[in-house]
Amino acid sequence: MPCLEVTYPAGAIDEGTRKGLAESLTKTFMHWEGAPDTEFFRDQCWVYFHELPEGMVNRAGVPTAVPIYRVNATVPEGAMSEKRKAGLVKEVTDLLLAADGGEPDPLRVWVLIGEVPNGNWGAAGQVIDFDQLREAARVQREEAGNGD
Repeated sequence: MPCLEVTYPAGAIDEGTRKGLAESLTKTFMHWEGAPDTEFFRDQCWVYFHELPEGMVNRAGVPTAVPIYRVNATVPEGAMSEKRKAGLVKEVTDLLLAADGGEPDPLRVWVLIGEVPNGNWGAAGQVIDFDQLREAARVQREEAGNGD
């Protein structure tokens, strides 16, 4: 049940690019989290874009001259290995740098991965148990593999 929040200065990403980026980020996040690409799991992958007004994104104490990005990636605790986290950070960084077409400086993108301890994630009016979610993913992978 991944959630991505991308914060950036106004005008850094145009609307058409942002729509494609939302799809790319969803696919990327699901891949690195190891979630099956099924309708249920896609529906649970949320991407928020927070475009801040001019002058509200600062670097070195002044409004940034080039776009910088902060990505908060939230996943259940234990959902991602160190290898998966590294892959997510690299791919998200590459996607954002390509989206704005600016300087190819990877230091313009920070990806912060927050792991939510089991029992601290709620949806549909109930606490989500990661083991149950993992089992649901296994079943959906098997069904997809069997062509069901």
